[in-house]
Amino acid sequence: MRMMIRRFSVWSVLLLLAGALLRGEETLRIIPFINDHRVVVSFELNDAYNDAVREAIASGLRTSFSYQLELRTPAWIDRTVGTTIVTATDQYDNLTRRHTLTRTVDGRVEDVLVTEDDAIVKAWLTKWSRVPVADTAKLDPTRDYYVRVTTRTRPLGGSLLGVTKAITGQVKFTFVP
Repeated sequence: MRMMIRRFSVWSVLLLLAGALLRGEETLRIIPFINDHRVVVSFELNDAYNDAVREAIASGLRTSFSYQLELRTPAWIDRTVGTTIVTATDQYDNLTRRHTLTRTVDGRVEDVLVTEDDAIVKAWLTKWSRVPVADTAKLDPTRDYYVRVTTRTRPLGGSLLGVTKAITGQVKFTFVP
């Protein structure tokens, strides 16, 4: 009986490690800071612009990376202080060989760019700088907070049901006015 429990435990740990390794391809680097009485976040999704993404873009499929940024305070039940949703979209035209890149913040179009450069496309989809999440007036001094970023890529998900793979990262910080 003990041998069966031990085997089950070993296999459970191995499956968890394999799952972590499979999901660990992409890494999310998050940098929160205070700027002009606002909590702003810069982040980068490393290794997400891979061959599968390039193939989807080259086929002409509209490809988008959506990021949900949440400023939260840890407690028994975490309280959300601010939320921002940003999306970077690439629509590749096979005839002109140009990418039409669009960035939206909370549903509003912030910027549009047309380019032929693959390096610009990669940076556009995976790097964001100074995204405002909340005003510092909503924060309590010397309290711990964390920023959580959840990203989803479309059309890539590997699911027949349309469920996309999500990558989540978070960074803790203390607000000192």
